[in-house]
Amino acid sequence: MLTNASSFFFERDERLFLVTSRHVVIDEQSHHLPDRVEIELHTDPENMAKSLGFSIPLYHHGKAVWRQGLDSGGEVDVAAIEIDRSALPESTVYRAFNPTNLSTPHEHIEIGASLLIVGFPLGFHDTLHHMPVVRQAVIASSFDLRFQGHGYFLTDARTHRGTSGAPVVMRLSESASNTGALPWRLLGVHSSRLDVGTRDLTLDEALGLNCAWYADILLTLTAT
Repeated sequence: MLTNASSFFFERDERLFLVTSRHVVIDEQSHHLPDRVEIELHTDPENMAKSLGFSIPLYHHGKAVWRQGLDSGGEVDVAAIEIDRSALPESTVYRAFNPTNLSTPHEHIEIGASLLIVGFPLGFHDTLHHMPVVRQAVIASSFDLRFQGHGYFLTDARTHRGTSGAPVVMRLSESASNTGALPWRLLGVHSSRLDVGTRDLTLDEALGLNCAWYADILLTLTAT
């Protein structure tokens, strides 16, 4: 069965990784067990309508190729797959986040700060130019405190299936933009909508809150 999701590139020390939600590559509870993921790559910087599909196997000799992590709160719903750059078409055009895009322990990120979630809700996107769409969001829980002890914070945004694995970013001020081609602070990886088990499905609307796993897990997942 084919499903849609979101992802992004992260590079570290000349190594390139595809990042998405862990449940995109394996979800035992729903019996979602794909053997590969398919992404689209742009191949012409002068014509964004040109792209091609690129297939990434999820297993090599029966062993999973993705990296996943644990923290004190349990499993982290983020997966990183290292990509052999030489396997990419020579004309591939892409941009990648890197460690300088991550927040630092001394950086104050305010609750209510404006964010963007960049992805493919329900698989919807610009099918001519092969570009994602964005949802506006705000930080809905204290960024400095892991929500209920888990490795994520909450966002307030309208999201859908297919957004799993999307980068959650905050625009940097012009003076703070020293990260190269991507003037964004990568704060999290969107995982799923958060609901309340006691909600009356007839009387109560969904909360409209989402889990975003802290992006600094990528430093662990991309370590040598």
